[in-house]
Amino acid sequence: MSLLSMIGCKDNVKNKPNISEPTIEDIVIENSKGADEAKKWLEKSIVDYFKADISEQEKIMKAITTKDYYEFKTDATNVDMDVDGSLTRKEFDQKWGDKYDINFAGINTGFLISAQDWINIEIRKCEVTTVLNNVYTFKVILADDGFEAKYFRDIKVIKEEGKFLIDGVIESN
Repeated sequence: MSLLSMIGCKDNVKNKPNISEPTIEDIVIENSKGADEAKKWLEKSIVDYFKADISEQEKIMKAITTKDYYEFKTDATNVDMDVDGSLTRKEFDQKWGDKYDINFAGINTGFLISAQDWINIEIRKCEVTTVLNNVYTFKVILADDGFEAKYFRDIKVIKEEGKFLIDGVIESN
């Protein structure tokens, strides 16, 4: 009887599914694939935004950013302006200080670039700097040769519900 029990246990071990932890190589491959997809999406989104008619840009910005970042950047653009819903700087800091780094909000400046006007924005550089749990940070250089301007940005992209969205833009050097 004990021989049968041992054989029965041995059979159970054989039939146990082979569950293994992902290797570091698997994680690197998956992160690399996600970063490549996020980069293509980001580049296309930036180009589409700046090529669009100005009347469409707010709608595009809303579609390519997280809900919170859209509200954050809209509030930042309108700080101390004489427009409905405008916040004072203190109100802005209190509202967003726990969620975003308010020192890099781009107060009273536009989305992605600080200029109000541009001729032709081009992407000169877009490279991933960090990847962690569907959060990608890119070092981006946008240029407008017509105004002889360059904009150095760190752009945070997240993957949420199967789609990429911008969740932060920081002016950098």
